[in-house]
Amino acid sequence: MPSLEIRPTSVADLPSITEIYEHAVREGTATFELVPPDLAEMTRRFQALVDSGFPYLVAELDGDVAGYAYASSYRPRPAYRFTVENSVYLRPAIHRRGVGRQLLERLIAECEARGFRQMIAVIGDSANAASIGVHAACGFQMIGTHPGVGLKFGRWLDTVMMQRELGEGVKTVPTT
Repeated sequence: MPSLEIRPTSVADLPSITEIYEHAVREGTATFELVPPDLAEMTRRFQALVDSGFPYLVAELDGDVAGYAYASSYRPRPAYRFTVENSVYLRPAIHRRGVGRQLLERLIAECEARGFRQMIAVIGDSANAASIGVHAACGFQMIGTHPGVGLKFGRWLDTVMMQRELGEGVKTVPTT
């Protein structure tokens, strides 16, 4: 049975992460980015997130990076400081094996431990049933769909918005 470890990302993981994301940009609709960023840009993005206190995780399967997940600021205004947006990407061969769900569950736990109160999923392409299903299985509720907001591969794509509370959610106001 393959050995799966979910752990914090290190700089050494970034070439694999860059490769996974490049495939997602070139072949998929989960991201609306059109040109894959190079390793230097992915390193800059990683460092900015980690320096800002957001979790960034990798799933290592038998010693190889199989996927990654991170949280980022949902929006830049200070009122949103307790809300994060999640991102999860996997190698194509890993899809439908439960790795994405395990990454998302761990990301949720890491965000709760950091005091975040809401997590938003902005899912590219309303036809992405696997991502919608994983988010629903992890407690996300459907918020709505923005129809035809992205143009990629010569077709208009929707984004699906899903949300879940973290920790105490809106039951209390954070003291910090």
